[in-house]
Amino acid sequence: MCGIAGICHLNRPDGISLHTLNRMISVLHHRGPDESGCYIDRWVGLGNTRLSIIDLSSGLQPIHNEDQTMWIVYNGEVFNYLQLRDELQKRGHQFYTTSDTEVVLHLYEEKGPALLEDLNGQFAFAIWNSKKRELFLARDRVGINPLYYAVKDDLLVFASEIKSIFMFDQIPRDIDPVAMDQIFTLWTTLSQRTIFKGICELPPGHFLKVSKGLVTVGAYWDVPLYPPEEYMNTPVEEVCQRIRELLLDAVRIRLRADVPVGCYLSGGLDSSGVTALVVKNFDNDVRTFGIRFEQSDFDEGKYQQQMVSFLKANHAEVCATNQDIGTYFPEVLWHCEKPLLRTAPVPLFLLSRLVRQNNRKVVLTGEGGDEVFGGYNIFKEAKLRRFWSKQPNSLKRQQLFEQLYPYIFKDTRSKSLLHLFFTQKSQMVNDTLFSHLIRWANTSRTKTFFSDRLRAEIGSYSPYDEVRDDLPPFYQRCDTFTRAQYLEMKIFLSNYLLCSQGDRMAMAHSVEIRLPYLDHRLIDFMARVPPRWKMLGLNEKYILKKLFRNTLPAEILRRAKHPYRAPIRESLLGCYASEYAREMLSEKAIKKAGLFNFEKVDRLLKKLQKVDSAGEIDNMALVGILSSQLVHHRFIENFPFNSCCAISPNIVFDRRAKACNRVQ
Repeated sequence: MCGIAGICHLNRPDGISLHTLNRMISVLHHRGPDESGCYIDRWVGLGNTRLSIIDLSSGLQPIHNEDQTMWIVYNGEVFNYLQLRDELQKRGHQFYTTSDTEVVLHLYEEKGPALLEDLNGQFAFAIWNSKKRELFLARDRVGINPLYYAVKDDLLVFASEIKSIFMFDQIPRDIDPVAMDQIFTLWTTLSQRTIFKGICELPPGHFLKVSKGLVTVGAYWDVPLYPPEEYMNTPVEEVCQRIRELLLDAVRIRLRADVPVGCYLSGGLDSSGVTALVVKNFDNDVRTFGIRFEQSDFDEGKYQQQMVSFLKANHAEVCATNQDIGTYFPEVLWHCEKPLLRTAPVPLFLLSRLVRQNNRKVVLTGEGGDEVFGGYNIFKEAKLRRFWSKQPNSLKRQQLFEQLYPYIFKDTRSKSLLHLFFTQKSQMVNDTLFSHLIRWANTSRTKTFFSDRLRAEIGSYSPYDEVRDDLPPFYQRCDTFTRAQYLEMKIFLSNYLLCSQGDRMAMAHSVEIRLPYLDHRLIDFMARVPPRWKMLGLNEKYILKKLFRNTLPAEILRRAKHPYRAPIRESLLGCYASEYAREMLSEKAIKKAGLFNFEKVDRLLKKLQKVDSAGEIDNMALVGILSSQLVHHRFIENFPFNSCCAISPNIVFDRRAKACNRVQ
């Protein structure tokens, strides 16, 4: 992976500051510590910081076409680039590197925006056509790689991370109240919106084009959703065989690199399956990496060690202590660039540091398996709620929820609240957002801490209405499971999981993650598989377990789903985090930011300091309030303009003077 940034004049050339462009890529140094380069003319400036993985010697960016009229800066990987390169060479294209970056540029030269249909990968890139004076930005289908932009006056500014855009000091910095409402309801912002006013996220599966002063955004892919009559009617054994072929190829092409590739290994089904495929088919000496926790409720060490022994893997692990989680939380927010309702990204930040310390730049992960194959408890929950709604007074049906969430409903008091919790608003059964409404309503309770000013700025806005308005036409005709799966992939996967727990935590330490389960061929195939093969009764990921039946130990296949979580109150209010937490949650800081009601926050803190264990809502509120305060402090009040010194790029193509300046 890499970092990219750029500035483009929309209507008239007015010069580009090379110093500003250098500052924009300097703050992305963690994404690409190996090399950097810039292209600049009177209309546009493009910058790149490179993490060299393919073509280590000649892949320095920006890269140009044969006559140097087209230029690209690129972040990511196109895994089928070798086949695409062969086809392009047959059509007469000439290459001066062996990188996938140059393949993307020539393919755009050949096909224009239609090139995106041919790419299998994870990417965000910008291409400048100096003849037509057109800028083309694009992002991969599911949003593994980030890309943001802002339009200010006559300028479009873009970058891999928002902090890079803020280095362009003409861009204002302020918190978006509607984004706060979305995060404190849905856990994340919705498509295009970010926590900052005026900063847009290019949605997954979309491109942006600047031409003749106009900025247009278009879609080339969406999460596939098929009506029931288009589900495949194929014996399950044949379905498994086809999935195995697709998954094996997805793993194979994601091992393409000129550096060693490792694997994350949690001990769960998804990461264990990917690692086993690598060991048994491609590399029996792969390095694996895992997270341990000091609290047993969060730790999966037993299963990790079982898989390490089974695969005879060369394994390294890091223990995410409560102290570490509290200590590194502010740094994690610098990389996430948004408020969080969980501390879960912090252990992944520590894990990528471990990977880098072991001289690895690339790891395969199991992310996406739950979304694509139906592994989350929320899918079971939606199914059970619909089942329970038919006999709401049934105690036997209630007990199914106690089994589903043993870590929540584990004492008499919590069990007594279960019936009230899951039977509230019984009319929800017919709501289009039925599967997620209880989760979102529960999260929304944290908004009670919002300040009067923030509430007034949010007004009558409803994130539910926005989600409903964006649903595809035949969503209504799909079953409960399929609807839940769609919402999870459309909202949670890209905007939270792949961002806050994926790319940002890996790239904080210059590590690229690759996700075989999110190969678009596999996603599309699974969208046509009948829901009964994804969750058979309440047996989640049935078809994936069947696929790995002869590949993984029986105990790994049978083990209950272990939600990935991390300690909250113990980490954020402990003595090691108390200094910055006390400062950020003080009356002065709360009132200065203007986001929360201090009296309510103060009561929450006093409560959390008295109780032995915190409830779900109190934990979420603590993380949400503290993270919002830290984001406001770091990005709004004290953005480090002067602490980020401009780097000296390895190469600068300066077309203002029709020259190329190479810096060794």
